[in-house]
Amino acid sequence: MPRPLLIASPLILLALAACEPVPGGGAPSGPTSTAPEAVAAIAAPYQDLTRVRWRSEDGCYWYTHEGPVETTELPVRTSAGNPICTRPRP
Repeated sequence: MPRPLLIASPLILLALAACEPVPGGGAPSGPTSTAPEAVAAIAAPYQDLTRVRWRSEDGCYWYTHEGPVETTELPVRTSAGNPICTRPRP
């Protein structure tokens, strides 16, 4: 009978390998502003679009979410859950 730890270990390593640290330790890379009209038109309603930034590293829009414990940068998403991105600029 296989040991659960031996089975779980490769799965944990695979999951960790898929993670990529955010450049700058999570600090925003661009200036903060309100979301452009085109972004606001397709963004899900539960997001704070008053502090949005576009990151050149991934070409996506991010917003600042202030939770009860910490403040976090999250990608702006559509109602379907897809991140709102553009092509990175050369």
